Amino acid sequence: MTAVMQDLTAVQDGRLKVNLHRGQWKAYQSIKRFVLVLAGTQGGKTSFGPLWLYREIQQRGPGDYLVVAPAFPLLELKLRPEFMRLFDRQLKLGDYTGSPTKKFTFSEAGSKRTFGDRHDPNVPTQIFFGHAQDPDSLESATAKAAWLDEAGQKKFKKGSWDAILRRLAIHRGRVLLTTTPYYIGWLKRELHDQAGKKGTDVDLVNFKSIDNPSFPLAEYEERKAKMPAWKFDMFYNGIFTRPAGLIYDVFDPETDVVDRFPIPQEWPRVFGLDFGAVHTCCLKIAYDQVTDCWYVYGEYLAGGRTAKEHVDHLLANEPKQGIRAVGGAASEQSWRDEFRAAGLNVQKPSVTEVEVGIDRLYSLITTRRIKFFSDLAGLLGDDTLDGEMETYSRVVDEAGDPTDEIEDKSKFHHLDAGRYAATLIAGRPGPTFANVPELDMPTRRM
Repeated sequence: MTAVMQDLTAVQDGRLKVNLHRGQWKAYQSIKRFVLVLAGTQGGKTSFGPLWLYREIQQRGPGDYLVVAPAFPLLELKLRPEFMRLFDRQLKLGDYTGSPTKKFTFSEAGSKRTFGDRHDPNVPTQIFFGHAQDPDSLESATAKAAWLDEAGQKKFKKGSWDAILRRLAIHRGRVLLTTTPYYIGWLKRELHDQAGKKGTDVDLVNFKSIDNPSFPLAEYEERKAKMPAWKFDMFYNGIFTRPAGLIYDVFDPETDVVDRFPIPQEWPRVFGLDFGAVHTCCLKIAYDQVTDCWYVYGEYLAGGRTAKEHVDHLLANEPKQGIRAVGGAASEQSWRDEFRAAGLNVQKPSVTEVEVGIDRLYSLITTRRIKFFSDLAGLLGDDTLDGEMETYSRVVDEAGDPTDEIEDKSKFHHLDAGRYAATLIAGRPGPTFANVPELDMPTRRM
């Protein structure tokens, strides 16, 4: 499809004229500190960014500002040309330089036109351009406002968002985020899900592709007829949905996540282990026999340690009885032998096929027989990273259908450990360990 351009701004008789559609106008009117614009493709979100930023510069005064894209190609091919259309070609505010730092600097004339009697020749106005794949590139300026385009892409790292907030801290700068929703990650958790809650300073503005008056209705209807509903909602309606490839799509944070509480010493426990030279991972799961429910209460991820060191960390503060450990692929018996010698008897899973393990963990979630403590950063995410549970996905083909291939499979250590544990506990009414002779108690050093 050819690009659909909205004639958003024009200069007539020396004055800037704007032509905003309803969704853009709502975002323009927002007074919240964080304005999240979730929009369908070519709905007018990127063309809106420069106008919003210019208004912020006028109000905030001379100083430094930020414009950030997920990656360098998007910065150069999409974001910067749209920025230059307003700041350079229409308003003629200054000049862009690409080396050594990518920035647009207001000329004296541009500054005078923008600020009037607030113009200060000793305080330059600069807009720094960066991309979120390199958080360090965003640490230089003390900025007064920022515009982040396509912040919902996976390439827009959580670390970059944190770096941007640090740059805005002194001035309590506002942020405009314009994006199509791509995946369930930090942006949904920290901004989308917080919008409208009491005490939060986030505004969510949503509009469809066809809210752009230049977008053909026929194109919209054609894509709707041919695309999977989840994909159409994300890319043409700007609505977060659970992608078809999401593996644990039945996981619901509202019902499956609980606040931490002390695990009673007498509760039986299962450790699921995923071995690795770089990272060894463990999920700790305890069983409440009264409610027939398992609770994932601990996670461990470490490298550069011997088997004995791993075992010492895993068994610290755990009871001396009632632990079963299981994990490792069929070919990883040497790892199990090393851990057994170090004091933790790790059993070989009864089945080692990846899909069987996934199915068994899936069944535990579906039947609501497993809960997750809310502070499990590896599984559920935190302020620095996205959780595995809502990003563990299958590769989706061009038709929008999930394939058998798991995307970035080697990165999901916690869920690999979880599926090993599930091969032991799924389908059982409870951990009847006494009737499973191959699962001897681990040897504990006193």
